[in-house]
Amino acid sequence: MRASLPDREGFGPCFDPAVTFPAVSAIFTSAAHYGLSATEYGGIFVPQAITAIVSSLLGAALTHRVGGKHVFLLGLAADLVSMVLLFVSQFATGNQPLAYAILLAATACLGVGFGFAVPALNTFTAAFFPKKVDTAVLTLNALLGLGTALAPLFAMIFVGLGLWWGLPILMSGLTLALLLFSLRLPLKEVSCTPAQANAGQVHSSAIAIPARFWIYAAFALIYGICETLNANWSTVFISKGLSASATLASIALTLFWVAVTGGRVLFAAIEKWCPPQMTYRVLPILLAFAFIAIAWTPKAHPFLAILFFGVAGLGCSALLPLVISFGQRELTTITASVAGGTIGFYQMGYGVAAFSVGPLQAWANITLPSIYGWASLFALGLAALAFLVVARKTV
Repeated sequence: MRASLPDREGFGPCFDPAVTFPAVSAIFTSAAHYGLSATEYGGIFVPQAITAIVSSLLGAALTHRVGGKHVFLLGLAADLVSMVLLFVSQFATGNQPLAYAILLAATACLGVGFGFAVPALNTFTAAFFPKKVDTAVLTLNALLGLGTALAPLFAMIFVGLGLWWGLPILMSGLTLALLLFSLRLPLKEVSCTPAQANAGQVHSSAIAIPARFWIYAAFALIYGICETLNANWSTVFISKGLSASATLASIALTLFWVAVTGGRVLFAAIEKWCPPQMTYRVLPILLAFAFIAIAWTPKAHPFLAILFFGVAGLGCSALLPLVISFGQRELTTITASVAGGTIGFYQMGYGVAAFSVGPLQAWANITLPSIYGWASLFALGLAALAFLVVARKTV
């Protein structure tokens, strides 16, 4: 069985609540607000990574029981609870342990939302466009990235007005609207092709995970580290490392996500002239260059760092959507689990990068620029894995 999407209107741009926390990182680390250290700031993302991994891995089984639409709606509901908890946490800042506990609960809900909603969307899209999976998944993630890019922009406005809590209120309203709108979407189960039926029958029994899945898993894990270094730590790098304003830090994060979104649109549009396989091999090298450039940015030139974060966004842009779509087309015996499994490993990388940067600075005395420099090796690892992924055979 596969999901039917008779109307494409449901795949409009979405605001991603996950970027809300990095977007207001200056508030979390400010002594006037939450007063978190770099290690404590990174620690708030650990529950998100754990719950996202668990929910994404459970998503396929839950979809089989209750349907993909219900899994998607459950993810949106968890996102809504997360934003409400973030808003409530400001009233507990006088009691830092309580405020921190609320933040941990908020990111845990955010992980559930990500782990359920994003794999479901990618699976729906692949089923709806079986002949253009790569382009369709790229386009979907571009629409998701559009909302992600707007969050730091709104954060800059709200923080500038002294009303940072307006961001979780806005996100709550948008998530609720999307949830109510999605209730009306005709995500129904319809008949499937013989190949899909056979895959479903195999999936219903115990099957071995194809060996090549672990190549995809390794790519997703390392990509999660690379993306998170930009998405979660760019604002800290600009504001703390380069002593620039919170406004410039928000601009850096915005430019990163704008480049991610724009790159997905670009590579989907030029698919005929630049095949996805070529894009997939080249982008990790561009990402490695961006990491090196960020590491060597002079402290007096924050605008250069902002530009290089944009280059990093372009380097990241198509990698995660393509590894999902490549995996869904190749690993036909576990098609229903590919998106969830890949995103689960992506979230493992997210957790590693989100938490480890703080301790590396505090306990190992490794500076943030040095961390970005070493990250170029991870990007080169992605380049090596990319060649293994595109040399695929259907299993």
